[in-house]
Amino acid sequence: MNRRFLFFAAVCGALAVVAGAMLTHQLRDRMPARALDAYEVAVRYQFYHVFALLAAGVLAGFYPGRWNRWSGNCFIFGIILFCGSLYVIAAIMTNGADIPRALGLLTPLGGAGFILGWIFLALSVRNEKSAKPGSGSGSI
Repeated sequence: MNRRFLFFAAVCGALAVVAGAMLTHQLRDRMPARALDAYEVAVRYQFYHVFALLAAGVLAGFYPGRWNRWSGNCFIFGIILFCGSLYVIAAIMTNGADIPRALGLLTPLGGAGFILGWIFLALSVRNEKSAKPGSGSGSI
């Protein structure tokens, strides 16, 4: 088990609930459609990758090693860059300001982090030796 991944997943899960509740109860009527779309994507992808990070944290107990560590770190990187940049972009669009080009580049970097996280998680389960005899007996 990787406690750091599990801790980060729990915190990000709570923050995703807060972000979703703020959208539903306070922000929806104040945001232009494009900002609303960006914000909703950020909340949704944050939730998806909270569960991915939980999986990486739990699987670390069965498949400890570099692929699992890379997986969890990429999910964290993705949540921060992809979701974080979309939250900021939505706020900037809501205020009518121009979005800095550099900020727009963070979103696809975070998305690449998500993709790599899933690939590394697959490699972890496929290639790493099981930490407990018999716990990883299924082959792919």
